[in-house]
Amino acid sequence: MENFKQSADALFILLGAIMVLAMHAGFAFLELGTVRKKNQVNALVKILVDFSVSTVAYFLIGYTVAYGTNFFIGAEALAAKNGYELVKFFFLLTFAAAIPAIVSGGIAERARFGPQLAATAVIVGLIYPLFEGVAWNQAFGFQQWLKLQFGAEFHDFAGSVVVHAVGGWIGLTAVLLLGPRYNRYRKDGAISAHPPSSIPFLALGAWVLTVGWFGFNVMSAQTLDKMSGLVAVNSLMAMVGGTLIATVMGRNDPGFSYNGPLAGLVAVCAGSDLMHPIGALVVGGVAGAIFVKLFTLTQNRWKIDDVLGVWPLHGLCGAWGGIACGLFGQTALGGLGGVSLASQLLGTLAGVTWALVGGFAVYGLLGKFVGLRLTQEEEFDGADLSIHKIGSTPEHESSW
Repeated sequence: MENFKQSADALFILLGAIMVLAMHAGFAFLELGTVRKKNQVNALVKILVDFSVSTVAYFLIGYTVAYGTNFFIGAEALAAKNGYELVKFFFLLTFAAAIPAIVSGGIAERARFGPQLAATAVIVGLIYPLFEGVAWNQAFGFQQWLKLQFGAEFHDFAGSVVVHAVGGWIGLTAVLLLGPRYNRYRKDGAISAHPPSSIPFLALGAWVLTVGWFGFNVMSAQTLDKMSGLVAVNSLMAMVGGTLIATVMGRNDPGFSYNGPLAGLVAVCAGSDLMHPIGALVVGGVAGAIFVKLFTLTQNRWKIDDVLGVWPLHGLCGAWGGIACGLFGQTALGGLGGVSLASQLLGTLAGVTWALVGGFAVYGLLGKFVGLRLTQEEEFDGADLSIHKIGSTPEHESSW
């Protein structure tokens, strides 16, 4: 019976790993559909190679940093308990690899390939796992201190803060250090439109991410006996809330409509196991509003050239999710309880602060000693990452 349970748990988390792995195709197609046509192939290659570098970095260093597990042992020991620990590594790797995939969307069309891969290795091998260990493995006593002070630990069931906010705020540092694409913000004050090259590919990417997200959230239980249908329904409700509000506020712009469900899903990750479905609907709707409003402000008023809007989508909606867990997880608002708003605020602040420190350190040092940015000629020629060039697409007015 015990052997059957081990096998069932291994299969359960393996299916989750496969679903989240498929989400990386969603990241790729979302970026592919958003960037200009001359950079489409580069977007596809970049996500795949980033994932490969992430795998090596997380296997050799990152997983050990977060959980203390040593993979430099015999195959017989690794295969013990039906290889559950290895499958768990695979599952958590797909989370870790989401960090460079998130960053990729922000710095698209002007980042050099080699330095970005170096940043991926450091972020996935060290920066991300350090906070992952704090939030999910009791590292450095932070969780114990929160529980002692406020009665509950920082709760982030599926990574609103640990994955998305950390990735989005690291992405913001990279975007700021790289600067905007050439001629994006002209000297006369006008903004050059860089509309999506393919709405169908953008939509495909959003759909793949949305479907895979149910593995991201539900399988975060990590064992079959802890699986909760509440997580699945809350994910669904947050997705719907984000879609509806983003569509209304975005005035039916497909770019907003297809990012709306992603905003809702980012925000519900933290408290999807605690909230009432109505609470999840509200959390998702607020996230959709955050994305539309802050994407517009960053692009048009603040002139931050975050190509896919990864800071508002992942950074801000992820932070909102961490805080919302402390609100809608309370029994007074229909939740299951056992959370502290103070702990959620401090845990979210810790994740954002660590992401900013790590992001500025990694990208600042790479920019100083190696260089992050393509030359103007390479960018205009479509030589993003110096991988491949294809023809350019005409530009026309769009909110993107």
